[in-house]
Amino acid sequence: MPQKHPAERVLVIGGTGIISTGISRALIEQGYEVVLYNRGRTPSQVAGVCTTIGGDRKAFAAFENQMAEAGTFDCVIDMVCYLPDEAESAIRAFKGRTGQYVFCSTVDVYTKPAAAYPITEAAEKLPSKKFMYGYHKARCEELLFAAHERGDLAVTSIRPGHTYGEGGNNLLHALGRGNYHVDRLRKGQPIIVHGNGRSFWPTCHRDDVAVAFAGAVGNENAYGRGYHVAGEEWLTWEGYHRGIAAAIGAEPPEFVYIPTGALVRMAPEQAMFTEVNFSYNNLFDNTAARRDLGFRVTVPWVQGARRTVEWLEAHGQLESSDDFPFYDRIIDAWQKATGSLANLVH
Repeated sequence: MPQKHPAERVLVIGGTGIISTGISRALIEQGYEVVLYNRGRTPSQVAGVCTTIGGDRKAFAAFENQMAEAGTFDCVIDMVCYLPDEAESAIRAFKGRTGQYVFCSTVDVYTKPAAAYPITEAAEKLPSKKFMYGYHKARCEELLFAAHERGDLAVTSIRPGHTYGEGGNNLLHALGRGNYHVDRLRKGQPIIVHGNGRSFWPTCHRDDVAVAFAGAVGNENAYGRGYHVAGEEWLTWEGYHRGIAAAIGAEPPEFVYIPTGALVRMAPEQAMFTEVNFSYNNLFDNTAARRDLGFRVTVPWVQGARRTVEWLEAHGQLESSDDFPFYDRIIDAWQKATGSLANLVH
């Protein structure tokens, strides 16, 4: 188990998103005084006693003034810092006002493809500028760890992989977000996968990821360090979709295999994440987080997918495949294009 040190008052910037809901719940259960800072636009699923400060952290001057008025915190967990200027604002806001600053980073800070697998925390961190999410997160880390070296903040960076769970639309497929592929699986309709469907895409339930964040709070072993908290069922994209099908009691899916380049040409906006992320193997070594933060994967993919789909259904958020006809148009276009290849050769 991680070595814990006393920390009582914890600020969570965010607090109502997928991961931060799990973190807030875990901290409240452990007896911390929890303060959330957010815009109040996302309904909270956090039960228990906590305080909320309303505001927009992108309004830097107002945010920094609010943090000065809020007093000191034993720990700040920042879940919504995505851009370098937001990291710089956080450094100004919390220098001398917190015992520890925990940054929600991402495994996407690493160079793709990696030089070796599974990826460790020592791997090169030069994400492509085509993938601006990962690129900006890597730059945020540079700024924050520089502040750590200067003694401005005691920084811990936690890098989740893909995280899913009840409370949001976070089941993925080759054409990005949206959950209409669940309806396709129920109806026995074919599912597009990029390439041969066998690049690795582990995923982790937010309740397990939250344990690592809670385990970092007040933990001096984690100061100045970064940690992976990624899935440990090394699913291929075929396996990922088979898991959803099993979770909803559907038959194993029929796959349509489309090369990533072709998919991007047909649907550049929808397939953007497939090009810059999904097409690569995403395999990460969680040894450090298991050792220092108490991280464990306890929610199997099929069980977690079932829970997520049930939540979406209960909240009227499952999409109908009938509302996304372009998906079948892509399949039809690909099959027509490839169906004539043999004639071209012979």
